[in-house]
Amino acid sequence: MALVDRVKAGDVHSVARLITLLENHEPEGLAMLRLLAPVPHNAAVIGITGYPGAGKSTLIDQLVTAYRRAGMKVGVLAVDMSSPLTGGALLGDRIRMQEHTLDPGVYIRSMATRGHHGGLAQTTGNAVLVLEAAGYEVILIETIGVGQNEVDVMDLARTVVAVVAPGLGDEVQAMKAGLLEVAHIVVVNKGDLAGADTTLRDLRNWCPTVLRTVAMRGEGIPELVAAIAGHQRLRGLEGSPVRLNRKVAAL
Repeated sequence: MALVDRVKAGDVHSVARLITLLENHEPEGLAMLRLLAPVPHNAAVIGITGYPGAGKSTLIDQLVTAYRRAGMKVGVLAVDMSSPLTGGALLGDRIRMQEHTLDPGVYIRSMATRGHHGGLAQTTGNAVLVLEAAGYEVILIETIGVGQNEVDVMDLARTVVAVVAPGLGDEVQAMKAGLLEVAHIVVVNKGDLAGADTTLRDLRNWCPTVLRTVAMRGEGIPELVAAIAGHQRLRGLEGSPVRLNRKVAAL
């Protein structure tokens, strides 16, 4: 009960401890999760998927900055392939978000798939519940990649953002069968590169919301934040997504 109370109070170390117990399938962790229920589902849960190298982690880094400027508490669950040696997260997305590690209003967690298919770790859903109980208003979930079998994020995230890069060419045809089926918003990152205009035009034939960003420079981030808030509003969510819309308007 003491650990559960600390999680509800937003203690970062307790949040990390409980998620670790859940990842290890410890009975103690599952019992604590039941004690947290019923958890109000007021967080804006946003899935970020896309092909490797498209800049998902850089884009998330910019989104975290934007939401923190709006005064919101942000959690990031970055799912990586498992290391064949340790079973831990192979890439460690926290490395690409170093500037936020000392911010008490941001919690970043790398999660290993541990053989689980679907683009997420088996315990990602439980980790979302823990973060919601701890009072995180925005939860960003980064999948390992994208494909026809990586659609688990749709079950957790109210809004799914797919990140692509210019110069895809014929790969747009493949995306029609996978990426565009799960995405509510498509972002063409690295939009200053050659081929960006063509990629934007091709994708806009298939998805109603396609945006251009250059995440390394923060370009297009306000438009993306506004588009996410608009989609959350269309979904008719209550609680934090409503506050999300109000706070985004001030950015």
